[in-house]
Amino acid sequence: MTASFSPEFVAFEGSRCLAQGQLAHVALQVKAATEARPLARFMMFNACSSEIIDFDHRGTPEEVLARLGSAVPAHTAEAPFNDSVNDVDESKPLAPAGPGRPRLGVVAREVTLLPRHWAWLASQPGGASVALRKLVEQARRESPAQDLRRLSQESAYRFMAAMAGSMEGFEEAARALFAADRVRFDALIAPWPQDIQTHLQRVAQVALTPLEKLTDMELPRA
Repeated sequence: MTASFSPEFVAFEGSRCLAQGQLAHVALQVKAATEARPLARFMMFNACSSEIIDFDHRGTPEEVLARLGSAVPAHTAEAPFNDSVNDVDESKPLAPAGPGRPRLGVVAREVTLLPRHWAWLASQPGGASVALRKLVEQARRESPAQDLRRLSQESAYRFMAAMAGSMEGFEEAARALFAADRVRFDALIAPWPQDIQTHLQRVAQVALTPLEKLTDMELPRA
């Protein structure tokens, strides 16, 4: 399955939704609004992850758009579920790629394990790196429902903290979110501004769905 994904963004002016859609469209809407109302409070989010997008809106529209690439984290534009790339057979030797050139797509980061873990990994075909990659891929395939719920919870809480952290009922609503208590969650956020409610309910949709229903649904493969 190949999942097409076009990340969308949303911007708020105070508690009002100012714009939503593709990055360039929303950024230019924010630029125009900040120039018209420089004392207003604006916040722009990745509509999926609720990461705050902070960008320099000075200059011409063309200059603003040219700087957007460095303002948005690279992972923001990546599809959360996309297996269109063919798996590589890690057991086969690679052709030399030139001195100091890393293998395309491979990122080296520190992993801390106990000695017995390293010993087990070293005994696996292909060595520790291949074994770790296989374990990660297996875990991603076997727990898509839990992973989706966790991501939805994190996104909803991130948005809540930024937009409603000082509002009445915030802490109780956060507890209801992580307990997947939709009735209590909806009741607690009901007094909040309508645009915040609407976006939050969309972001928290998966988080508030019972896990057994998520497991029964046809979910995208990680």
